[in-house]
Amino acid sequence: MFRNLRELYQYRGLLLSLTQRELKARYRGSVLGFLWTFLNPTLQMVVYTLLFSVYMRQQIEAYAYFLFIGLLPWIWFASSVGGGASAISDRRDLLTKVRFPAQVLPASVVVTNLCNFLLSLPLLILFGLFFGWKPSWHVVALPLVIVTQLGVTLALAYLLSAINVTFRDLQQIINNLLTMWFFVTPIFYRATTIPEDFRLAMVLANPMAVMATSYQSIFYDHQLPAAGPLALWAGIAFVLLTVASIIFERRREEFAEVV
Repeated sequence: MFRNLRELYQYRGLLLSLTQRELKARYRGSVLGFLWTFLNPTLQMVVYTLLFSVYMRQQIEAYAYFLFIGLLPWIWFASSVGGGASAISDRRDLLTKVRFPAQVLPASVVVTNLCNFLLSLPLLILFGLFFGWKPSWHVVALPLVIVTQLGVTLALAYLLSAINVTFRDLQQIINNLLTMWFFVTPIFYRATTIPEDFRLAMVLANPMAVMATSYQSIFYDHQLPAAGPLALWAGIAFVLLTVASIIFERRREEFAEVV
C-alpha cells in the first residue's frame, strides 16, 4: 500500500492533470457547465424531498437539508466506485504507453469526485443557513470522516478496476448493487428507524451508513460522530486499501495486454 501511495505522490502532477481534464471534460459543451456540480445533487434532493416528505411523510425537521447532507457524500462514493470500476478497462490508449502508472487512473476518478464533493460543501452550508442550521464547532471532525471515506472509496476503486479488466460484467453488477446499496443506507431516513437488531450488522457491513450518519451528526445534529463505528471503518479502510493495493500491483503487468 505504501509503495502505491508513494508512487501516487511521485506522479502527483499527472494525477492533478488527469483530474483537471476530467473535471473540464465532464461538462464540456454544456450550457450550464460546472454549475451541474451543484445542480445534480440539488435536483436529486428536490425529487427525494417530494417523495419522502410529501408522499411518504418522513417526520424530520428541515427534511430537504437532512437529505442533502447524506446525498453529497453518497454521490461522491457511488460515482467513484462506478467510474473507478472501468477506469483501467476504458483507458487502453494510456496503458499502452511506456511506464504509464496505472494506479493513477482509478485515483483520478476518486479525486475528481472528491473535488466535486468539496466544491458542493459551501452549497450545503448555504442550505443549512436557509433552514436555520448554522455550522458548529463540530465541523472539526469533518476531515476525519472525509479521509475515512476516501480510504474506503479508493480501496474499492483499485480492487474493482483490477478485477473488471478480465471480468467486464462486474461493472454492470456494480451499477445495480449501488442502486440497492443506496436504499439500505440511512440517507433519506434516520438510522434510528432501523430495527435495533439490524443496526450493528449495518455498521459492520455498510461503510456508507457510518459515513452518512457521521455527516448528519456534524451538520444536522451538531454533535461529534460516533467514535466507535468511525474508528472501526478507519481501520477497515487501511486494511482494505492494503489488500486492494496488493491485488492491483500483482495484476498491473497484465493490464496493457488484457484491455
